[in-house]
Amino acid sequence: MTSERISGRAPSPQSEVTKSRPARPRDAASIMLLNRSDARVRVLMGRRHSAHAFMPDLYVFPGGRRDPSDHRLAFAGDLHPAVLRSLRSVDGRAVTDARARALALAGLRELYEEAGVRVGKPRLETNAELPFLPDLANLRYMARAITPPGYPRRFDTRFFAVFADEADIDASLILESRELQDLQWIDVNDFPPLQIPEITAIILADLRSSLESDPSLPRERSVPFYFTRRGRFVRTLL
Repeated sequence: MTSERISGRAPSPQSEVTKSRPARPRDAASIMLLNRSDARVRVLMGRRHSAHAFMPDLYVFPGGRRDPSDHRLAFAGDLHPAVLRSLRSVDGRAVTDARARALALAGLRELYEEAGVRVGKPRLETNAELPFLPDLANLRYMARAITPPGYPRRFDTRFFAVFADEADIDASLILESRELQDLQWIDVNDFPPLQIPEITAIILADLRSSLESDPSLPRERSVPFYFTRRGRFVRTLL
């Protein structure tokens, strides 16, 4: 892991400040679903339900925490070797191949649960945990971010990107859910005045830079990692 810069104070937890012992970050995954059907590249975002304890009413990418059941999910296509290597590049707890795949599977499961999007192949088994076999092959690993201390809930989130056309996704077939509402395709270069978390804005800026550098988003790339150290917001590269 290569240190790049320290960018100042950690993002403010705003109204969610807690004086208790900092919560331990839990593994999570988020999917940036990209639509490049015209000259613009757009990303799918939605508003978190107001009843959420974590970041209510803010616009985010679909995603959520890794569940134990994600380790048991069958899948159709595996992660690209370069993505798997990057997911294992950590400071601290080791990430096994199984945990890396479970993180990616959690992201695709949440994308389905929150937006009705299936990245993978249909399956006929009626007792399957998902009505499709997730395909991890087209995922790009874009960023990692740990929620700063001060929030009642903290997450160690891996952000993945996937192009809708590569995954054979019809961009018009997006369904709102109770968890994620007002789903919108947002132009990454002309962002509307939505309420979004600070870290989401930072990762969107990284996405723009990556697309400008290479619109194909090659899998062999350095991955920014954001975390807090002694009250300072740090950006390193994995």
